[in-house]
Amino acid sequence: MRPYILITNDDGILSPGIKAAVRAVKSVADILIVAPRFQQTGMGRSFPRNEDTGIIEKICLDANQSIYGYGVHGSPAQAVAHGILELASRKPDLCISGINYGVNLGISLTCSGTIGAAYEAFSHGIKTIAFSYEVPLNEQRTENFMEIDWTIVEKTIKKIVLDVLENGFADEISIYNVNIPNSVEMDTEIRMTTQSRFSHSIFKAPDRKKFDERLILETVPDPMVEFAEKESDIYAIEHDRIVSVTPLGWKQSII
Repeated sequence: MRPYILITNDDGILSPGIKAAVRAVKSVADILIVAPRFQQTGMGRSFPRNEDTGIIEKICLDANQSIYGYGVHGSPAQAVAHGILELASRKPDLCISGINYGVNLGISLTCSGTIGAAYEAFSHGIKTIAFSYEVPLNEQRTENFMEIDWTIVEKTIKKIVLDVLENGFADEISIYNVNIPNSVEMDTEIRMTTQSRFSHSIFKAPDRKKFDERLILETVPDPMVEFAEKESDIYAIEHDRIVSVTPLGWKQSII
């Protein structure tokens, strides 16, 4: 029996990134595509309760009408929950979260809907690979997706997924957080890294005069990345320009 993979993301069901993830693995696995109906970047593992929460739409994802996915009105974690509890024909062997527009590095991980979806899958006993691709900050958190040549990215993802399907996860590992630089080539090194204690990006203090006006904090690069630990995910992407694979566990306590 072929592996059964749940594919999700936080950029929404119509993101080119999730379509690239599908192309990367559809030849080696049976797939179920379930993602937020709309852009949900930065939602972490939240479960909002809105008027349309839980509505599910079946959506065609290719011109040949051969690939369909499910768009869930809700967060990435909610999409995963509905996928596992309502839509999956059997328990998935693996979850793929991504490909995210923008890297997920350092202590910013808890903000990430990509990572939140991964932890939700693990809460159901399904280990996950989260994939993120480097794009400029101003090309993130949007549904006007920049054009990307996914060819090498897809091959890199397929290589990693095949390795995981063959060798599995160590017991203490819940998620592999994979970040891919936009300079990736077929011979780019793939390195196991640690999670940095720094942020890759930070919020900028606003210049606001009225508190009763809507405001979205601007995200800017964190100047502290130059001090990132050499073994870390941030260093791998920012300094060495290689593919970073960071094993994450379920445990957040230090004892």
